[in-house]
Amino acid sequence: MDATIVPLRSDEDVVRLRQAVRECLVSVGFSLVDQTKMITAASELARNTVRYGGGGESHLLKVMNGSRKGVTLVFIDHGPGIPDIKQALTDGYTSGGGMGLGLGGAKRLSDEFDIDSEPGRGTTVKITKWKPF
Repeated sequence: MDATIVPLRSDEDVVRLRQAVRECLVSVGFSLVDQTKMITAASELARNTVRYGGGGESHLLKVMNGSRKGVTLVFIDHGPGIPDIKQALTDGYTSGGGMGLGLGGAKRLSDEFDIDSEPGRGTTVKITKWKPF
């Protein structure tokens, strides 16, 4: 499926991403509650991409698995990477003075969560939300 690519370099880009995610979720028929969950997760991951990853991009995809419809978001940066992913997913842990809820919160708000990161190589986070039957 075709992906919509949203550059993430500034807070304005995070706002644009939120709107693009909302439009994508509405087009698939997600409830307001599920829209809010996914937009919140997208905001957290986009801010992380800008703040800690030095900028990057997000890919929005409408996905299908059999008769299930969903939305997948992929966040890619080429920043310093995350040396300890398990620690970074722990609520309260922050490397930059935030509340430390971003990665763990995004994981809880999505149905599927995958993170790949290496120091010096950058980080890719993929989340998917499936529309209930």
